[in-house]
Amino acid sequence: MNEWLALFSWLLLAGGLLFFAAGSIGLLRFPDTLSRLHALTKADTLGLGLVVAGLALRAGSLLEVAQMLLIWLLVLASGTTACQLLARQCEESGDD
Repeated sequence: MNEWLALFSWLLLAGGLLFFAAGSIGLLRFPDTLSRLHALTKADTLGLGLVVAGLALRAGSLLEVAQMLLIWLLVLASGTTACQLLARQCEESGDD
């Protein structure tokens, strides 16, 4: 059973890496600020969730899993808040 758990953990970690890469490519390739913000925040929050899930399968204790989940929730909250503020500033200034 440990081999299957390790394989599933690696798949989740690789999926998180792919989402991080997709968000970074979207940040570089999309034409305007709002679509760049959208690509970056969506891909990074899902990517971090997959990385946390993959690492949670390898964690030694429940406390480590709880800490990783807390960090993920804080990143979710701060990412959405920062994205909202940047989008509002972009709209008010009329920048594309």
